Amino acid sequence: MTQLGFFTDTSLCIGCKACQVACKEWNQIPESNQGFTGMSYDNTIELGADTWRHVAFVEQSGPEGMRWLMSSDVCKHCTHAACLEVCPTGALFRTEFDTVVVQQDICNGCGYCVPACPFGVIGQARDDGRAWKCTLCYDRLKDDKTRPARRRARRTRSVRRARGPARARGRAARGARCGRRDKAQLYLHDTADGIGGAHAFFLLLDEPEVYGLPPDPIATTRDLGTVWAAAGEPRCAGAGIAAAFLGGRS
Repeated sequence: MTQLGFFTDTSLCIGCKACQVACKEWNQIPESNQGFTGMSYDNTIELGADTWRHVAFVEQSGPEGMRWLMSSDVCKHCTHAACLEVCPTGALFRTEFDTVVVQQDICNGCGYCVPACPFGVIGQARDDGRAWKCTLCYDRLKDDKTRPARRRARRTRSVRRARGPARARGRAARGARCGRRDKAQLYLHDTADGIGGAHAFFLLLDEPEVYGLPPDPIATTRDLGTVWAAAGEPRCAGAGIAAAFLGGRS
């Protein structure tokens, strides 16, 4: 399996949204302009069915004036993908590039995958409820077009293709050293984390919470086995008591 992913260096992002527009153009995604919300100058706010890639604006005011942080966010294509595990129809599948993609002709719109995602990536279409999210340009990869659509519109090389987690971590480590920021840190680079690592890595200039990202993401299906085992214990105990009672009567 050839592993591919994105490495996003937020220290280089200028918030131009060219990558977001390129994603929409290639995948023919409807516009998702929410206008001026009063919360941010960002007019798309979050990932969803009509926003597979979102350039987030983080505006902070302080003693030194306004601080702007930009980050091009996208589906993380988790190693332990809870969305894939809860899908009852098999609409979500893992590709030969180790990414996770939704098959629209199989999705029945049940929506189980939406709360299963620890990052809030997946959205449902308003008309039929089918799930939509980033495919990491799977159609382009199958056609040997190694560059995803968003790279055709890149300006600062803040988002780059990485072949495998090791190479992405190497690029992120070099970016962290060059960033020289006190709170600069790598995000989703550890394969021992709660999602087994991801195929979208980030160099952040502040804590993940500042960007609206969970600091310690965990696959929501991780403890299902333990939960079901615990739920079954009372039933087993009740069956044992009933058997003992019936056996005593006989």
